[in-house]
Parts: sequence; C-alpha cells; structure tokens
Amino acid sequence: MTLRTQHEKPVYVRLRETIADAILAGQYSDGDPLPSVRAFAAEQQANPLTVAKAYQGFQDEGLIVVKRGVGMFVAPGARARLGDSERTRFLDEEWPQIRARMRRLGIDPATLIERERA
Repeated sequence: MTLRTQHEKPVYVRLRETIADAILAGQYSDGDPLPSVRAFAAEQQANPLTVAKAYQGFQDEGLIVVKRGVGMFVAPGARARLGDSERTRFLDEEWPQIRARMRRLGIDPATLIERERA
C-alpha cells in the first residue's frame, strides 16, 4: 500500500491545499488580498463553484475574511494558525503512515538524516 496520491483527493481539497501552501510559503501574508473566485478558478482550471467551496471553508475557519464589494483577504494570524494545524495534521495523520512504510522498506531514520546533511 502506498500513500494516497494528490489526484485521489476531491478538487476542492486540492484547491484548499494550494491556497494553504501559498499562505504558508509567504506568497500571501496576513491582510493580503486573495485572487477572486473567478481569477483563481481560471488559474487552476477549476469550476468557480468549487473554488468558492474551498474559500468558504477557510472563511468558516476564520482564516480569510471577506470585505463585501472589495474581496477576500488573509485573516490576521492565519499563517501561524495554518502552520500549527498543518504540523498537527502531519504528525497525527501523515507521519504514522510514513513511519510504517519506512519500517516495511527497512529505511533507518538515521540514514535519512545523514542524506539530508550531505
């Protein structure tokens, strides 16, 4: 069994991950405007309703704010909260699968650390 691939996830989840990654990478800082639903949909070749669903999830979580008639903006503190939640998700959901696969493949964690330092 391998880890799930990107394409097994629903489109709106992949769009959310794209937006979250951009915020975490500093492409969008707290208070910065996000692309409009239509612009992001065109860029990602997605349905605008699917993009709206992805944005709505962030709005429900308080990570983006909507200024009526102006647009959507990254909420204050969103990057820090996203970082915290992504770390927790990685440690709780992804890391156990990675660790189990490493064991099955006989990969020693020390070997990975050595390779990273090289």
